[in-house]
Amino acid sequence: MSDDIKATGGKPRQTRTGLTSTGARKASAKSTRSRAREFALQALYQYLVGRNDATAIDEFTRDLAGFHKADAAHYDALLHGAIESAESLDALIVPLLDRKLEEISPIEHAVMWIGVYEFQNCLDVPWRVVLNECIELAKEFGGTDGHKYVNAVLNGLAPKLRAAEVEADRATGKARS
Repeated sequence: MSDDIKATGGKPRQTRTGLTSTGARKASAKSTRSRAREFALQALYQYLVGRNDATAIDEFTRDLAGFHKADAAHYDALLHGAIESAESLDALIVPLLDRKLEEISPIEHAVMWIGVYEFQNCLDVPWRVVLNECIELAKEFGGTDGHKYVNAVLNGLAPKLRAAEVEADRATGKARS
């Protein structure tokens, strides 16, 4: 009997479509917007860590393998929108932090920028999708429990930035109070 079958009490493990053996999403299962968020995260990380010029970061990122599979317009909006509104994004994030912004990982910081920017400017993306996508980014690229921190901050901002949508979900039982 294989170890997989032993580990599941004699039953073969079910494979989940679109996930790798570790539970991460397979690249082929990612939407063009998910890919855009990943590239924007990488670019925003370069901006936060190296304070590189946004145009240079943009040019570099567009040359990365797989960029052609991303939603370029969404990537543009996230990268340039987050950089241009960094001060106002941070002003919303900081009150929900339990430490100084400088102590936040640049990955989690960039993911929070993406989430807050999408809450404010991408109203065609449901707030729960924004939250879930950001949690997945933090899980995939951030520290061990970074996704929990991102979740707490963005979940705290959602009722303020998407009040009607969050309230409608609460009324139907789709969102926790």
